[in-house]
Amino acid sequence: MLRAFVLAFALYTGGALAGGACTETPPSADSVRKGLQLAMKTFQALEASGERLALIGRVGSDLSKHNLRYSHMAMVWRDHPKGRWSVVHMLNKCATATSALYDEGLGNFFNDDPFAYEALLLFPSSAYQERVIETLGTALPGGMYHPGYSMVAYPWSTRYQNSNQWLLEVLAGALAPEGSVLNRGQAQSWLKRAGYQPTQLRVGALERLGARLFRANIAFDDHPVELRFSDRIYTITVDSIADFVRRLDPGARTEVLGL
Repeated sequence: MLRAFVLAFALYTGGALAGGACTETPPSADSVRKGLQLAMKTFQALEASGERLALIGRVGSDLSKHNLRYSHMAMVWRDHPKGRWSVVHMLNKCATATSALYDEGLGNFFNDDPFAYEALLLFPSSAYQERVIETLGTALPGGMYHPGYSMVAYPWSTRYQNSNQWLLEVLAGALAPEGSVLNRGQAQSWLKRAGYQPTQLRVGALERLGARLFRANIAFDDHPVELRFSDRIYTITVDSIADFVRRLDPGARTEVLGL
């Protein structure tokens, strides 16, 4: 089951199961209040939806220079054994070159000092939800996880992985014909055939150099040289996942929540 593989990775990654701050500075009372308010608003929307699963995006950082709103996406599903909504996602560990899988509540998900207190809920149609939920109860999500992290991981390489990439590759395993996607390479091949289009970012040479020298969680050496030299960086974003899901599943619907 899902909790089994999350527990296994908790042991593998030193016990990290809930997103904790990477600084000794405590969060402000205002940020905690707003995070809990957005969590409650999201909980109420999920309860009122009558659905069992959604993809949930948050505005963790300001990506407006790339014409993007949401920085991070997770899956939130109703965990019937415990009677609560659980958020399942992958996160970078304190700006290092590694990541971990997390299974936590809505309060923790929004208590991360986001740039804006806004949430995107993307509800796949019921048939697609059931396929994803079924997959969450197998070993496939753990098999799709790769600890080597890069914020701008290339979508068609298995050298690194970013948080949105893990989610998309798990979706590929859930939505592809049964038994056809069992590893990351197969997931990426299916995504190409299914028409997934990554987001193109314009990142100049000096910006790439500075990021690589001073940020352990950013790497560009998985991107083709010809793309890097033309300042084109392709990566997996919330926008590209949402566009893909809506094309694949015309019955999907979107709801935006904010304070």
